[in-house]
Amino acid sequence: MLRKLDESLWVDEQPLTFMGLAVGARMTVVRLADGALWVHSPLRPTPERRQAVEALGPVRFLVAPNRFHHLFIGDWMAAYPQARAYAAPGLPEKRKDLSFHAMLSEESSAEWAGQIDVLPWRGAPTLGEVVFFHRASRTLVATDTVHNIGPEAAPMTRFAFKALGGYGRMSTSVIDRFLNRDRAAARATADSILKWDFQRVILAHGHIVEQDGARAFREAYA
Repeated sequence: MLRKLDESLWVDEQPLTFMGLAVGARMTVVRLADGALWVHSPLRPTPERRQAVEALGPVRFLVAPNRFHHLFIGDWMAAYPQARAYAAPGLPEKRKDLSFHAMLSEESSAEWAGQIDVLPWRGAPTLGEVVFFHRASRTLVATDTVHNIGPEAAPMTRFAFKALGGYGRMSTSVIDRFLNRDRAAARATADSILKWDFQRVILAHGHIVEQDGARAFREAYA
């Protein structure tokens, strides 16, 4: 089920419907230098998925990257009580049933500092997204700040993203522009992201961008 993208970097996907649209969902797994696993936006922890992840190493960090990608974080916290669970800003108030260990901020956790950089997306508090940069693979790990829906998507999904944005190439949507209430803060965040030396972009919905990711991201937020 896991797909290897680079050394110490894997993704997995599952079907997901949001507001009636089949958009799919993706989680990212990074193996850190000490062998511990960092799991971003975890999907449904089926026995097969858990077995595949555990074959890579011990699960030590669980990341809920925004206020919408948290559906299965509680199941992973229960399955791996030894792991530290990190929440995006605003999520603990939304998921009062869960006890997160820490809040994501601009400071990387000491356990992955120097390997994964962290940046909260400013200007869109409703989304509360946090983006990451995996240095070793030159990969930007985003969630809902960009989309890249292609022709393999369901007809209604294609129609919606053609109308709203995010179809045919990595780009933003009308909804993204609405959520970014503070455009100056969002612009500053995008500029800060572009200071990272990334080539690949992993996003939650649509195709991963394997080449020229920084250029594609710059064009998405032009």
